[in-house]
Parts: sequence; C-alpha cells; structure tokens
Amino acid sequence: MVISLDFFSIGGNRNPAAADWDVDGSRLLAFGADNCIALWDPLDSNKYGVRSILNGHTKVVNAVKFFPTQSPNVSILFSGSADHTVRIWRMSSEAEFDFEPVKTLSEHQGPITRISVLSGSDIFATGASDGTVKIWRLVHNSDFSSLDVELLQTITLAPRYFPLNIALAILDESSTVLAVAGTRNTIQIFISHDTHFELAATLTGHEGWIRALTFTRETSDKDSDLLLASASQDKYIRLWRVHRGNELPTVSSALNDPALGVLGKSLSNKVHRIESKVTKYSITFEALLLGHEDWIYTASWRQRDGKLQLLSTSEDNSLAMWESDPTSGVWVCTMRLGEISAQKGSTTATGSAGGFWIGLWSPDGNSVVSLGRTGSWRMWTYMPSEDIWAQQVAITGHTKEVKGVCWSRNGSYLLSDSSDQTTRLFAEWKRKSQSSWHEFSRPQIHGYDLNCIDTITDSQFISGADEKLLRVFDEPKGVADILGRLCDIRITGAQLLDAANIPVLGLSNKAIQTVGDDEPVDNGVADDGEAVDPASVARKSTLDFDHPPFEDHLARHLLWPETEKLYGHGYEISAVATSNDGSLVATACRASSIDHAVIRLYDTKEWLEIKPPLKAHSLTVTALRFSPDDKHLLSVGRDRQWALWERNVDSTYTLKSANPKGHTRMILGAAWAPLEQPTFLTAGRDKSVKIWQLSEGEAQLKSTVAATSSVTAIACSEQTSQDRLVFAFGTESGEIGIGLVSAQTLDQAQITMVSGKLSPAKTINQLVWRPSKEDVDRQLAVASDDTSVRIFKVVVE
Repeated sequence: MVISLDFFSIGGNRNPAAADWDVDGSRLLAFGADNCIALWDPLDSNKYGVRSILNGHTKVVNAVKFFPTQSPNVSILFSGSADHTVRIWRMSSEAEFDFEPVKTLSEHQGPITRISVLSGSDIFATGASDGTVKIWRLVHNSDFSSLDVELLQTITLAPRYFPLNIALAILDESSTVLAVAGTRNTIQIFISHDTHFELAATLTGHEGWIRALTFTRETSDKDSDLLLASASQDKYIRLWRVHRGNELPTVSSALNDPALGVLGKSLSNKVHRIESKVTKYSITFEALLLGHEDWIYTASWRQRDGKLQLLSTSEDNSLAMWESDPTSGVWVCTMRLGEISAQKGSTTATGSAGGFWIGLWSPDGNSVVSLGRTGSWRMWTYMPSEDIWAQQVAITGHTKEVKGVCWSRNGSYLLSDSSDQTTRLFAEWKRKSQSSWHEFSRPQIHGYDLNCIDTITDSQFISGADEKLLRVFDEPKGVADILGRLCDIRITGAQLLDAANIPVLGLSNKAIQTVGDDEPVDNGVADDGEAVDPASVARKSTLDFDHPPFEDHLARHLLWPETEKLYGHGYEISAVATSNDGSLVATACRASSIDHAVIRLYDTKEWLEIKPPLKAHSLTVTALRFSPDDKHLLSVGRDRQWALWERNVDSTYTLKSANPKGHTRMILGAAWAPLEQPTFLTAGRDKSVKIWQLSEGEAQLKSTVAATSSVTAIACSEQTSQDRLVFAFGTESGEIGIGLVSAQTLDQAQITMVSGKLSPAKTINQLVWRPSKEDVDRQLAVASDDTSVRIFKVVVE
C-alpha cells in the first residue's frame, strides 16, 4: 500500500511568538498549531497550503524561531512549548519540507514564552514563565551537520515577571545588548561583558504589559544608531534610540509635537547612560507612534526600498506600516491593512476578526502575513504596477479539537465540525493544470461546541452540538455558485435560498436575500424612517471572485441558512447518522441512564420524530451506522455493547440482536462493510477491531485485529476491488492503520500503519472514506484532537 497526504488544514496558535518566516534556507513559514509545528510556503504559486507538520511537543507550542544560518541549503528551527522544553530541528536533506528533531533543551522550569536569535552570531536567548531568561550558544560546524548547545547564563528577572519578549542586537565589536519585557510596564536593558549579561538600564513610559520588542540599525551602515521599538497593551508603540558617544543625539521633535497634547506630560526625555568595554552609549526616547485603537501584539522592522519600515499588528483587526517622514522626521502610518470593523467586541459572525495576533514580513519584504483569532492566515502582496497591497489566498484551519468529518453524498466536498464552534467546508480548487484544497465556506459559526455532523443530500447537512438539539442547514445560492465556478461542483434540482446571516443576539442562521449593487433595499416596514439592518442584506458582488474566499468572506458572507431544528434529547448530542437513501436521521445524546441512552429517529421530509425511541443501551451511544441497504441500523456505546436494529415496512426499527459483551471495554466506533453478506466492524477501548458477520440472523465474530492503543474510530471503503475489503482505524495516540482483508477469509487481515510523520499527534475522532463508484485512488479524511483535518491518498496495489 502507498499512503500519501493530499491535504492538511490546521489553525495557528494565538500567540504572538508562535510563528516565524525563514529568511535564509527553506524560505518556509513555520507556525505553532496546537502541540505541533506546521510548515507552509506562502509564496508557493500552486497554493498548496501546509506542506508538513512536525510532532514532538506534548503541550501547546508558544514560540517558533528560525536560526539565521546565512546559508540557502540549511535551515535550523527552534520551538518552545508549554511542556517546558525547547526543541531544535534541522531541515532534512532527503525531503524538501521535512525537519528532523536534533536536540531537546529542558532546563527551564516553566512554559517557554519567547525565543530570540541574533543574526551573524551563534547566541540565542529563551524566556519562560519561570521568570528567567537563559542565554545559549549554538555550537556547530560549517554545514550544521553536527549541533550542540551550551548554556552560557541564566538571568533571573527581578522584580519577577514573565518575559513575553526578548530582543538581541550587536552593540559593538565587544558587546551585545539584550532587551527584555513582558508582564510589567518597564523594559530592562542588559549589556554583555564577555559573555555575561548585566542589567544596565530600565526604560519606563509604557502603561501596560509590553507585547513586542525589536532592534534594528537606523540605516544599512553598521555604525548607525540602534533603534528599539516597543509595543504595548497601552495601544502605543515607543521608539528608543541607542546612540554612541557622550554627546546626545539631536533632540527628537516628537516630544514637542503639539498633536500629542496631554500625552506630552508622560513623555519624559530622560537619558539612560550605558557602557560597553569599548565606549559609552545613551538611550533616549525617540518617538511615540499613535494610531492603533487596541492592544498591540507584534512589531517588526524591515529595510524596504531603502526606507526603514515598521510593521505592527493589533487587537483592533489592523496591520499598520510605519515610516519616518523624510522632512519632519515624524513617524507616520503609511499603510493600514485588515478590517475596519465598527462593531467593537462583536462576534465573528457579525464581522469581528478578533484581532491580529501575528504580523510577519516575507523574506523579500514585498508580502506580509497575519494570523487572526479564527486560526486563519491572511496575506497581502505589494503590486508595484498599481501601487497597492492586494490580498492573496492564504490558509485556514480549526483552532480546537476537530470532532467530526463527513463527505457530501457524491464525495465532491468535505465538511468538518469542531470544538472551536465552527463548521467548515473544504473542496478542491480546479485550475487549468493544477488543483489544491481550500476552505470554501463556513456554514455554521455557533455559540456551542459542535460534536457530530452528517450530510443528508448534496446540499444539506445536519450537525449536533452541546445544546441538546440538532440543526439542519441548506446550501445557499452564493456558495453553490462559487463551488460550481471554482470546483466544478454542480447541484441539480435543489431549490436554493440566496444567503444567510446571524441576527444580532441570535444563534440561528437566517436566510437573507442577495441584491445587486445598484438595487434599492426595502426595509419591509411601513415606516420609512426605520434604518435597514446592513447585515440583513448581501450584495451579489461580494461573492463574485475567481479564487477561494478570503477569511473576511468566510467569517461573514458564507454562512448556510438553517432550515430545521430537531428537539427531543435531554443532554449534549453525541452521534448522528443519515440513512443511505437520505430519508431518515438517527441521533443519540450523552447519557448515564437507560432513559437518556435512547436512539431517536426523524424522517427528513416532515422532520417529525418516529416514535418510540429505540432503547437498548444504558450509557452514551458513541456511534450510529446504517447498513448499505438501510435494512439494519448498528449502534455501539460506552456500555460495551453493540445493538443491531432491523427495519420494518413502516420505516420503524426493532431490536434484532445485541451483544452486551461485544468488547471488554467501551466501544467507540462502528462501520459496515460493502459485502453481499451483512458484515460490520466495531472498534473499542480494549485496543481491538472486531469483524462480525450475520449468518441466519445471528452475528458471529469472524476476526479480531489488535492495535497498540485504544481504537477510537473505524471506517470501511465503499470500493471493493477484486473482492477485497479495505478498512481504516484510528487510535487514541493518533496512529492510523489501513487494513486489507479478503471477503472469503475475514480472519487474515494485513495491516499497514501510516508513517508517524504523517499521522496526527492526538486522538483520532473520525475517519471517512471519500464516496466513489469508479476504481480511482481512495481518499480518507481524518478528524483529530490535534485540531487538524487531513486527507490521505491510499493506493492499494
């Protein structure tokens, strides 16, 4: 069997230190995604998305930094995590997008908060919540084939605080300067004497935690002044000048700027004197940058077109570029990108991006990327011909555990739902000779964690959440048009609504109309004085584009209208399944007694419950599956039993057989095999997959496949080539096995395990094979607790 990855989707961690773009070797962008590190090439013309994921950390990755190797052939990556360790990775020579772990540093006693490197030097610094900053030296040979690390110094911060950021710069030939700040409103400046750093100055002025620190030289001349930018939760960026010699630099005009008015009082021009072995320096306040309306998370310098520019990102959903006015020397914002949302604190559905947490320059300085609260990246590239920054297609992903995945009935697109309270639709963008997977719609943005999902028709799905009811959604025209235009997915015969939105203070997606750009909007009220709610109308032009939608569209314009709610359960919904003919939906909820551990059936025409509910289980039902001909319904539960229900003439089901000791531990997954003789598989916490076959009305155990840890998900491929059955199972530790078994000898299964580099880092929640009647390569979708959605290609030889 040949198993490869077709698609990764994973959201970025909300931490300003958790991403870095490699300037030297790989030119890749690495970002923390839950416990993993994802590698992405934003400038890739094929728009392939995430290329690989590095597993190893046991807790959330907080800090990611590339070491400046100054070689195009080598990349070294540092990652720091809440598991108290720093890991060092080296780009492997065999695979272009693969890094191998080289070393783990576990000297810190708390979660790592920041890693800082120094270009042209082997020194790097790490900060952690144990209130210390450690200075290290990377010991290596010229091609980095041998690596070691030596700890030079541990600085215990006093008064104690968490170092949220660290900046290093070369002061002169004998000394290095280190700036540290974090959960206080002061910046500590340390100067190295030999390799030992000592506190030299404390800069005051900020009125909130300091979120960003970054050094640069004012011009490309290495003897020019050093500039330090500090950005804070007080909404301001301060610039500080480190000047060589006893004379002070010319006084900055920023202090006397009348526009600063009342702020002028807090702008002191106190001179801080520091000295290295060679000479003396002064640190003075240079400028105050005003413009952001909320906390500022990142700031980074770049020499672009001979000008020094500073990029900042803020909780106010904007990304700003600052440069010094050549005549007055005053720092001004020359470009602002992002969203101007008037609705402060509003939900994602009404248009808030939840702030930009990370902002990075590309290696050539002509593109910028930023990460928002929804785990999605945005990218802008400078177009010199039009002199604008144009938004580009970037990547998106869930930010919490992915609980369920399902393919549309014809296999044309994939839906996933997650504890991050969103449902997402992924499809293949088809161009002339290329194709790549992207998120094309976000049908549901909800107030509850979502647990399970299934499709009813090609344009309708049902999802269950922690709120005791199930919701049914219909595809809107706008999404159908985009999928038809870009993915060649056509829907026939369905009456589609125009679009949807979430009313303010609501949880249900309401259908709304789309109107042309020039058409007047009627508020539907007799009194014309009433203003029209802008959210209740969608302009057709907003969905007219020739590329996968940007995050702005996904978060606002691509919801699906909700058409039905199904009531009846008393607790959080745990499982849902639709019959193969689409006429019935079976659902179950979390339960600790026989009264709640019932299976409810609903018909999909009138959406009425078919009474009575099915009773057999005494604890939560974990999975429900209809047989390929819908004659049987299989249910498995935490009470270790499976139950088989048989369909009657009137579409009701009665208990045919049950096995109260199906497994020795709880059963977590179930699947039907597409064989002539009814055959089903169950997966349990007892680390086994069991294959059962019905003969003369009795289910007999035909085979047991052992796994190395609890089996949490199982699925059978519909394609049976040469009378062979292909199934996949996933475990609690993230392993995936693909099994191959002959229909005649079910007790001889060949298992191929997916390589650890490709499989998820945490529990697998659901596996689904892509429906296909042709004999093409099989595709398997995987939902996992490590926040990823993956699509594997499986070639059975």
